[in-house]
Amino acid sequence: MSTYTRIKGTKDIFGEEVKYWEYIENTAKKLFKIYGYKEIRTPLIEKTELFSRGIGQETDIVQKEMYTFDDKKGRSLTLRPEGTASVARAYIENSLITFGSPQKLFYIGPMFRYEKPQAGRYREFYQIGAEIFGTDHPLADAELITFVYDFFNKLKLSNFKVKINNIGTFESREKYKEVLKTYYQPLLPNLCEDCQRRFNTNIMRLLDCKIDVEAAKNAPSILDYLDEESREHFNNLQKYLKAYNVPYQVDPKIVRGLDYYTKTAFEVEHSDMGEQAVIAGGGRYDDLVEQLGGPKTPGVGFAIGVERVIEALKRENVEVESESKIDVYVAFQGEKGEMAAVTLSKELRKKGINTYLNISKRNLSGQFKHANRLNAKYVVVIGEEEISRDIVTIKNMKSGEQTQIERNWVSEIIVEKLREE
Repeated sequence: MSTYTRIKGTKDIFGEEVKYWEYIENTAKKLFKIYGYKEIRTPLIEKTELFSRGIGQETDIVQKEMYTFDDKKGRSLTLRPEGTASVARAYIENSLITFGSPQKLFYIGPMFRYEKPQAGRYREFYQIGAEIFGTDHPLADAELITFVYDFFNKLKLSNFKVKINNIGTFESREKYKEVLKTYYQPLLPNLCEDCQRRFNTNIMRLLDCKIDVEAAKNAPSILDYLDEESREHFNNLQKYLKAYNVPYQVDPKIVRGLDYYTKTAFEVEHSDMGEQAVIAGGGRYDDLVEQLGGPKTPGVGFAIGVERVIEALKRENVEVESESKIDVYVAFQGEKGEMAAVTLSKELRKKGINTYLNISKRNLSGQFKHANRLNAKYVVVIGEEEISRDIVTIKNMKSGEQTQIERNWVSEIIVEKLREE
């Protein structure tokens, strides 16, 4: 047993687990390209103030969950707990507005929050996210939600549902908060510790508390207190989602946990995930860029939790094949066979064939066992006999069929065999 073990709440990803990550990330990148998004990569560490100001000083993330430390010059830095604030900072700092509007950006990477580790929740976790800057049109909101819906369908998930809400502008929301306080005031003594704290700091979070669910059932709906602008935006969003054929439910309890949200808020829930049912979420943040020192710029975005999606795939028994599969295992015997195998593996790789060259001192029997362990489709053998006759032996590892062909035709024949599968 090693003296060194991984930090609690983190995870080593290897072996069969990798295929899920490949499947999800490659599916996302292909779909982002279809939708016209460009990738952005931001640093893992940012100035702490970026998150306390952008996310909200009274949010659970800032109050309890951030990994914050002082560097050697005494500057307060934080491992990013979410992606939107970092992308907004990059949008401002690099003057991306000069490239025209709207800007459609996506990211894939790790985030960090000090939470109690459990199934689908880690302290280092990965998100796939997207942001659109420079348009307040509800069609942008609808496109983002449609992307998420398409994404989960392409992953072959089925037990999920899209829920939408509108939480109004900051101004209209302040009026609703007063109504909410009036409702919750007499219930306060019987509420959980978090709800009692949030009553004065972030009262809308009481609506999505997992403990005091009964209290939230009869709470007044924010949809009854929307300003005219927000109501029109929400009606148009629903019109566009229907045009996109995206099924959804209106849920006035969806408020999201970050202060920067305005108007649209949405989540995707998976019915098999229990307490970790939310596998994606997002919404509109028309004031965030300005709050961070940039020009008045509307925005909307989402984030998808990769670990939770993997768990959902497993619970639905979705079959996922590795994209790093081995097409050909090149085995050899003898010194001449070894050099010929090197040349052949180079030739096959140039053809785009996933090729594993034996690089150990196994005998031929051991090489076949290794190829079988790697799930290689074919094994190409070059030994003394093959060298003398200028041929190779090809074995189909599934059927067991074995044939010998001229050396000059190896790559063409293998390409043809792979194409026929």
